Amino acid sequence: MPARILVAEDDSSVRTFVFKALSLRGHDVATVDDGVQALEALKKEAYQLLVTDIVMPGLDGIALALRAGRDYPDLPILLMTGYSAERQRAHNLDRLAIRFILKPFTLQQICDAVEETLSQAATAPRAAAQAFTVAR
Repeated sequence: MPARILVAEDDSSVRTFVFKALSLRGHDVATVDDGVQALEALKKEAYQLLVTDIVMPGLDGIALALRAGRDYPDLPILLMTGYSAERQRAHNLDRLAIRFILKPFTLQQICDAVEETLSQAATAPRAAAQAFTVAR
C-alpha cells in the first residue's frame, strides 16, 4: 500500500536515488537535505515513514530520530548509513522502532527495507518494538 514518506539525506545522488526508487513503487515521497528541514516537514505534514541518513550536517540522523521518536511516537524510522561506527553510535535508539539499511544498497534493497518497515509498523505497536533490525 502506498505511503507518505519523508527522506532526509544530504547527498543529492543518494536522495534522488531513494526518491526515484520509492516513487516507482507508488509512494508519495518528500525529500529534504538535513535533519532541521526534516523536523520542519514533520511539523507541516503527516508521514507514515521517516527515512534518514545518520551522517548529515547540522542535525544528524540520530538526533533527528530521537526528536521524531519523542514528538511522533508512531512514526517508524529507517536509518541509512555507510559507516559501521555510526551504527554503533546509534545504540541508544533501541527504545524506538528503528531499522537500519547499510550503504551502498540496491534499488531492491531500499524498497524491501521500506516495505518491511511499513509492514512491521502496521502490525506491531511501536511501544512493543525493542530490537534493532538491520536490512541488507
